[in-house]
Amino acid sequence: MSKSYTPGLKVLEDTKVIKERLLPLKGKVRVKQNDIVESNTIVASTEIPGNVHMMNVSNELNIDVDQVESCMTVKINEDVKCNQIIAQSKGLFGYFKSDIKSPIDGKIINISNITGQVVISENPLPINIDAYIPGEIRNVYQEEGVLIGTNGTFIQGIIGIGGEKQGRMKVLVDNPSEHIKVSDITDDLENTIIVCGSFIDLEIYQKAKKVGVKGIVCGGIDYNSISTILGYSLGVAITGTEDTTTLILTEGFGEIDMALRTFNILKANNDKDVSINGATQIRAGVLRPEIFIKSDKVDHSKEFSEDDLVISEGSNVRVIREPYFGKIGKIVSLPYELVEMSSETKVRVAEIEFEDKTKEIIPRANLEVILSN
Repeated sequence: MSKSYTPGLKVLEDTKVIKERLLPLKGKVRVKQNDIVESNTIVASTEIPGNVHMMNVSNELNIDVDQVESCMTVKINEDVKCNQIIAQSKGLFGYFKSDIKSPIDGKIINISNITGQVVISENPLPINIDAYIPGEIRNVYQEEGVLIGTNGTFIQGIIGIGGEKQGRMKVLVDNPSEHIKVSDITDDLENTIIVCGSFIDLEIYQKAKKVGVKGIVCGGIDYNSISTILGYSLGVAITGTEDTTTLILTEGFGEIDMALRTFNILKANNDKDVSINGATQIRAGVLRPEIFIKSDKVDHSKEFSEDDLVISEGSNVRVIREPYFGKIGKIVSLPYELVEMSSETKVRVAEIEFEDKTKEIIPRANLEVILSN
């Protein structure tokens, strides 16, 4: 029997979560299997080599290449400071000496008596990978990273910007349809992750960023506000590297209230430490922004498999493309026959009943299952 799968949007309490924390290149793993880690624990680290600078000492001192090494005041693998003298000519009777200074802080990695050149490497850039979520080290990948397992609440948004952040969550509203005001963003929210319920505007985002809020979770925001924050059009939605306050939209663009279930879960965990990541990729491998809150209820945690992504009558789904982007509904029927759309293409569709009781025919490829427990 054939099955129809869709991307899955998870809104889960007391579920099992695993995360790989991998280095961009080989380095050192700093924890052991079965270690218990916090979200800010450094689990692996490495160094990215710095840029190299080539200096033709032979030409600059006007000496033969085989004299370069004897004119050097530093040796290979020796650290140097910017403007430090690294080579000096013998001069004439000890006078009229010429010298060469290092243009950077770095290390001498090569001195050539064949080319007359000296190579200086900038100091390496240290890279530290934290655990991101608190949990147990389930596996260690030698020189590459770790696998962390834990139990908790895991909620995915529909789109986001900004990278990984950890902090104390503050729910600023009493219900998912409430709008916060700029005056609600106060200095005591610095380093927190705030939940705003419904729509926020650009002014609220900018005030939160100025105050030092680490992350914002809300129902929706205007598309043009996202473009203003990023400085360019969002386009195909590949985000996560932006150096800004992380923003997670649980519903989509526009004045959309946060789904009641999502809001209630967040409100129940108010004032707890959370981990969030705004990274989003809609195409070529779906990646959703996420919120994680650790739970102590280890006995009731549940795992989800690929079969949970099979759509069927009664499945809760969200539309991920216009003109119904962000709307939530339930599958009423799954017609077997191909249906011709306005684009004149024939596709498999689903009949969806939205929360306002209206019904529409939507291509199955435009849907994602909402997994909940």
